Amino acid sequence: PRRHRIHQERHRVTRTTASQPRRPDAGQHAAPADRQRPVFAHDDAAGYAKEPQAPARILVVEDDFLVAADVESALLDAGFDVVGVAETADSAVALATAQKPALVLMDIRLASGGDGIDAAIRIYRDHGIRSLFASAHSDVLARNRAEPARPLGWLQKPYTMDRLVDAVKQALAEDEGAES
Repeated sequence: PRRHRIHQERHRVTRTTASQPRRPDAGQHAAPADRQRPVFAHDDAAGYAKEPQAPARILVVEDDFLVAADVESALLDAGFDVVGVAETADSAVALATAQKPALVLMDIRLASGGDGIDAAIRIYRDHGIRSLFASAHSDVLARNRAEPARPLGWLQKPYTMDRLVDAVKQALAEDEGAES
C-alpha cells in the first residue's frame, strides 16, 4: 500500500509538471524571486517630450442632416475637431472665414442656391483653405470646374465612415506635404 501510494504521488507530480511548458535554459539563469527587475522607459529620440498635436479642425458642408450627423460623429470619434456643419454655400464661406479650418469636407449639391464648388473656390481664394469633395456628382465637368479650388481629393458617395476618415487623413497629409 505504501509503495502504491508513492507511485501514485510520483505519477501525479510527473503529470502536473509534464503539462507545464519547459524552457530550454530552465534553472541555468534563474533570477532570485525576491530580486526586482529594472524597468526601462522608452526615451524620446530627441531627448525631450513632444508636445501633443492639436486635432485637425474640419468644416463639414453637407445639406442632408442625417449624413452630416454621421460624418460629424465619425470625425469626432477619429479625433478630429469639427468646427461646424454648414448646409449652404454662403454659410460654408462664413464658417470658414470665422473658424479657419485645416480642411473643408465639401458636398457639391447644397440647399438654397449656390453649390459646393463655388463655395470651395471662394474659400480657397479668400483663405487658402482646400477642400475634400464628398459627393455623388464627381464627373469630369465637376472636377474641371473645381480645379481653381485645388481640391485635395474626391470621395464618391455613398461611402463608409471608415473610408471617409481615411480620405480626410490622406487629404490632410497631402495638404501638409504641399506646404512643406
